[in-house]
Amino acid sequence: MNAPSEEPFVVHLVDDDESVRRALARLIRAGGFDVHPHASGESFLDDFEPAVAGCAILDMYLPRLDGFELAERVAALQPEFPVVFLTGRGDIGMGVRAMKEGAFDFLTKPVQPSMLLTTLAAAKALARQTQAETHCTARYEERLQSLTPRETEVLDAVVSGSLNKEIAHDLGLAEKTVKVHRARVMKKMGMRTIAELVRASVTRRIDAP
Repeated sequence: MNAPSEEPFVVHLVDDDESVRRALARLIRAGGFDVHPHASGESFLDDFEPAVAGCAILDMYLPRLDGFELAERVAALQPEFPVVFLTGRGDIGMGVRAMKEGAFDFLTKPVQPSMLLTTLAAAKALARQTQAETHCTARYEERLQSLTPRETEVLDAVVSGSLNKEIAHDLGLAEKTVKVHRARVMKKMGMRTIAELVRASVTRRIDAP
């Protein structure tokens, strides 16, 4: 049986210098990454798909939209998308500002190939982690939506630590009925123990088995 293919990870390379863009694109491809080169911020934004995992390498001095402005546009579309700034005219102040504004990394030209590829590998690992956490949250919300209003009330009561007898009194139900609802909640949420149910309710996520 073939292993499932890995979900795509796209490196968006934005640099208006064609020779630099080509050289970096070759390096990134050689490192095993799927790279989408762009000569402008506008071209990148037209190609950008927030739902697809990836990262962006942005030259700081782009025409019209500079690196900081472009990073703001990206963050508005996908706050967790890693952005790496790359510049040949950087200084310490610019690097500090970039990191304060949420940059994943700040590199200077000419960038060392090993440093760039190491940074991309770290960005990919972060993107994969974020993607997994998003899936876990979506899994929890999907199962939560499968509960009836009464089952949701029982879930909230169980998570708060109430006993079946207390839940029955508070909801005006027979204790036997509460047990039935509780069993259905456990089944629909895919939980084996109350501890698992409480943990999932607190974190609002269900990890894949």
